[in-house]
Amino acid sequence: MTDLTLLSPDGALRRTPLTGASEYTRPTGPLRSRVAYAAAHVVPKTHADNTPGRPAEIDWDATLAFRRGVYSWGLGVADAMDTAQRNMGLDAAATRELISRSAAVAREEGGSVVVGVNTDHIEAERITLAEVIDAYKSQLHFTEEQGAGPVLMASRHLARAAGGAEDYRRVYREVLAAATTPVVLHWLGTAFDPQLQGYFGADDWPTASGVLLEIIRENPDKVAGVKMSLLDADSEVAVRERLPEGVRMFTGDDFNYVGLIGGADVPAARQPQRDLRATRQHSDALLGAFAAITPVASAAIQALDAGDPARYLEILEPTEELSRQVFAAPTFYYKAGVAFLAWLNGYQPAFQMVGGLHSARSLPHLSRIVDLANTAKALERPDLAAERWHGMLRLNGVDA
Repeated sequence: MTDLTLLSPDGALRRTPLTGASEYTRPTGPLRSRVAYAAAHVVPKTHADNTPGRPAEIDWDATLAFRRGVYSWGLGVADAMDTAQRNMGLDAAATRELISRSAAVAREEGGSVVVGVNTDHIEAERITLAEVIDAYKSQLHFTEEQGAGPVLMASRHLARAAGGAEDYRRVYREVLAAATTPVVLHWLGTAFDPQLQGYFGADDWPTASGVLLEIIRENPDKVAGVKMSLLDADSEVAVRERLPEGVRMFTGDDFNYVGLIGGADVPAARQPQRDLRATRQHSDALLGAFAAITPVASAAIQALDAGDPARYLEILEPTEELSRQVFAAPTFYYKAGVAFLAWLNGYQPAFQMVGGLHSARSLPHLSRIVDLANTAKALERPDLAAERWHGMLRLNGVDA
């Protein structure tokens, strides 16, 4: 079997055996025990001007084929919502086209798709609260027209304009009143976007979460769930246990998702601290990590469906270290790791990203991703992955 050549930060090389392909199988029906979305990335045309500041030119065949693959494993797709592309290369025109095309693919495949609703089509850096509300409504109505589920993303414009918690209540109250279908609220931490400091009117999560929960309680029929991306398991559990009946917690914690999704079904040692009296004992998933490990994530949830939590942990636990590497600081560059794995697994012809962001991670960082993906059985075509990785090393002057 082929060995993998790995590159350490000091330039030293080592070799490790290439793990064989997994034997995971696609589900024969819908996943039952958890709702799971993979936050998918976009694939640019290889010949496009994929440099900072240039309009995004998308390889639609590869981009949409990736989404069809996610659906085939029983997961849903979360689209047009990642800060690592949406505010760093994916312009407003490309975002609208992505939403329209992705929603059409979801209908064709019978899959579930949710998409980001933001205010980022407004080019001005500072706008009024009234303009924030109008911007949100514009994207919300477009999303509803496409038939996709809306995710109200945290808005940089709102973070700049808000003077306190009451401004957040006002904006969300008016936007939710305009929604014709229940939405998911997105709470994105500063690790993903430093410009969202003090979101929901406070720097500390206990105070901010109180505002979030007030917004939900004021609009009980308009909120389907909350996606929390604070990379803090205890804060997620604390909010999860206080959500009204019928409102889901979608974990966006790419560091701690194994215990959060497993919840009461896995041993206490793998669970975050929680109140055993709480009715809500697990999180569902809306994760960038699941775009990198879709077959593995599907197999793990299938194990929960089969009542086998030990198998769930056996499958999914090794992926958490891989995800922590992909999402290592600076976390907002994590999509480089997702695109890198998509390239290794044959989903795109080149390791490229819009805005030139494929250059955001070092070669040793990517080498560690290869190593951990190999261990986690996240290399779907191991021989192809080894061939592409070794070619990349040689291109960079490393004898593979």
